[in-house]
Amino acid sequence: MKTRIGAGVAGALLVASLGLSPVSPAATATALTAPYCGITWGSVADSVAGYSSATITNLRTGRHDCFDRVVIDLKGKVKGYDVRYVSAVYTEGQGKLVPLAGAADLRVIVRAPAYNSSGTPTYNPSNRLNVRDVSGYTTLRQVAFLGSFEGQSSFGVGVRARLPFRTFVLTGTDGTSRLVIDVAHRW
Repeated sequence: MKTRIGAGVAGALLVASLGLSPVSPAATATALTAPYCGITWGSVADSVAGYSSATITNLRTGRHDCFDRVVIDLKGKVKGYDVRYVSAVYTEGQGKLVPLAGAADLRVIVRAPAYNSSGTPTYNPSNRLNVRDVSGYTTLRQVAFLGSFEGQSSFGVGVRARLPFRTFVLTGTDGTSRLVIDVAHRW
């Protein structure tokens, strides 16, 4: 009993002699778990079942204070998608490996084609390996179009590290929709 009291007194004297104020364990735990920019996302897969007759028309990217963003534009409503970190990404149909810049690969599958009912492409970027220039972005390193086959289209997003992401859909009043993928700058 005397040893415990003596150690406690010695610790309090040390803290006082250094001019430090004691910090409660609850305050320490809160400081350690406070989310970056209020971000509470994770890095597990996000998937919604369903296929759509909507067609992909464009892909855009953007930089924000706390995250980088990828937006896939569709003519029609997005009904299904699958976004997840994978060990590698492959082209649709042929299954060829597509190496991406960055330490982590985020695969984005949109369950909608990038061609119309006649087979004419509705989205056909001039450079499939670098759909958008993301140099200077904090998190994104590369965005590649992996192709469209049997009613689904895929993209590979090279990311600096396996960072938290979120996925959501925005619906326009004109019958369009957007699949939005935000990747945090850090944990």
